Amino acid sequence: MTSLHLFDLVVIAAYFLLLLGIGYWAARREKNVSADYFLASRDVGWFAVGASLFASNIGSEHLVGLAGTGAASGLAVGHFEWLACLILLLLGWLFVPFYLRSGVYTMPEFLERRFNPASRSYFTWVSIIGYVLTKISVTLFAGGIVVRAVTGWSVWTSAVVLIVITGLYTVLGGLRAVIYTEVMQAVVLIIGSAVLAVMGLQAVGGWSGLEARVPAAFFSMWKPISDPAFPWTGIVFGAPILGVWYWCTDQHIVQRVLAARNVSQARTGTILAGFLKILPVFIFVLPGIIAAALYADVRGGAADTAYPTLVTRLLPAGFKGLVLAGMLAALMSSLASAFNSCSTLLTWDVYRKLRPEASEARLVAVGRLTTVLLVGLGLLWIPFMKYISPQIYIYLQSVQAYIAPPIAACFLLGVLFPRLNGTGAVAALFTGLVFGTLRLVLELAKAHLASGTVWAWLAGVNFLHFAALLFALCSGILIAVSLATPPPPAVKTVGLTYGTPEVTAVPVPAGPGTLSIVLSFVLAATIGVLWIIFR
Repeated sequence: MTSLHLFDLVVIAAYFLLLLGIGYWAARREKNVSADYFLASRDVGWFAVGASLFASNIGSEHLVGLAGTGAASGLAVGHFEWLACLILLLLGWLFVPFYLRSGVYTMPEFLERRFNPASRSYFTWVSIIGYVLTKISVTLFAGGIVVRAVTGWSVWTSAVVLIVITGLYTVLGGLRAVIYTEVMQAVVLIIGSAVLAVMGLQAVGGWSGLEARVPAAFFSMWKPISDPAFPWTGIVFGAPILGVWYWCTDQHIVQRVLAARNVSQARTGTILAGFLKILPVFIFVLPGIIAAALYADVRGGAADTAYPTLVTRLLPAGFKGLVLAGMLAALMSSLASAFNSCSTLLTWDVYRKLRPEASEARLVAVGRLTTVLLVGLGLLWIPFMKYISPQIYIYLQSVQAYIAPPIAACFLLGVLFPRLNGTGAVAALFTGLVFGTLRLVLELAKAHLASGTVWAWLAGVNFLHFAALLFALCSGILIAVSLATPPPPAVKTVGLTYGTPEVTAVPVPAGPGTLSIVLSFVLAATIGVLWIIFR
């Protein structure tokens, strides 16, 4: 902390005091009932929904990983951010009405209502394991890098400190504390990162100075099919599958929508989050490119240190505290979201299934106790991440590519086609599990595979291409098995799929407002223009 000015420490202290104050306020309002602890009494407005969606998504893996990949290869990694803008529209317009009208607490619960209990159990455990392999472990690891760069502590010490501080308000206040602290964290994060980007551009001599110092290919987002990381075919056909799984079916994200006051508030929140997702390319990826332009050691293989390097070397006294508060906001909001989502899944989809007579107080107590094991598993997994990809964000996306396709197929096709049944869903889910696990194992062992074999090809094919192929395979199996077996009963489709009568569990406005429609078109058009500019 010796590199920080007194004013920096004051800013950071103020951030923590405000954070704990919001957490304390939320804990005082907590009613010790499951609807309040896990879904904030379903009374969250559109602004809080949108800001929380953005903050829970933007974790320390974005600060470290997006900037690191930007330093290594340029703006192309930003495709995931801008695609998310369109996928958020899909969440708001396609999925939100079914989720809120069904009154479910979790995404596995929705899958059981649409298909069968087996699909719910599968999705519950895959989600929990996925949180350990991606969200919790990557957030802790990236957060450790950030804190180590400023304090000099080890990654492990930093991770433990982050767990204690974040767990304090998460355990006490539930989802209400998580959402309302994320509103404040989103503001701090955007301001801090924008300051860093602007000062970085000034230091490198503006946009023209930046273009003169890095390869021209860094500013081209559309890469050839042969590109090892971001081929355009993978971006067009594979990345949207990861987006549907993450933004439209993942408890970590959708729980904020489930807590909305009604369908209109939830949809408006997703549109706001879509506009906010335009920013990461300019406030996270761009600083990574700036760091590569300014510092030779970042270009020399230390890409994942790009963002913290820019903070510690570039910013003058007084600004480091602001940006560091934004970095802390990112990692703590993402970590708190993962903790709360894991506890919801373990409590609602595991414990409550085993103990259906459990009292409200017992459900809340179990929810407060179920994160310790997951945190421990996340810490144990950190040493193994380096075997998949040295760049954190690519690692995160590649692991998701093994989990996402069968789940995305079941949710997307499940709400569109009433004829699909539970037998087809289970067949598709377990097919995806087998091939996804096979790919993960082969990638860990690819150094020992003989070249030219089918195993070497499966281990080496781009992860986005793999996601597209696995999605096509799982979709085909879902459709074929469903058509070869009896159709689902009406209780599995009515109110849960298009073309069936609505069943409403929460208030629903008369229809979508004109402003929501206009803003959705403006958002989609903005993304199209940006893709043309950075083609």
